[in-house]
Amino acid sequence: MKKIKLSISGMHCASCASNVARSLKGVSGVKECTVSPVTNKAFIEAEDNVSEEDMKKAVAKVGYKVVKVE
Repeated sequence: MKKIKLSISGMHCASCASNVARSLKGVSGVKECTVSPVTNKAFIEAEDNVSEEDMKKAVAKVGYKVVKVE
């Protein structure tokens, strides 16, 4: 298991955060996901085989952009 923090641009409200969280939870291997519209960050717990690219695609699919991966 690994923990990942994504900084995301474009989120303005709880609904935005909910859309991002739902999309990230749909990525195979993602176990837990919390998204904060206040800090514009997503905190993810995922299996080691989940790639950064998969998470970036999931965020982009709902209209937002990952600006930093930690």
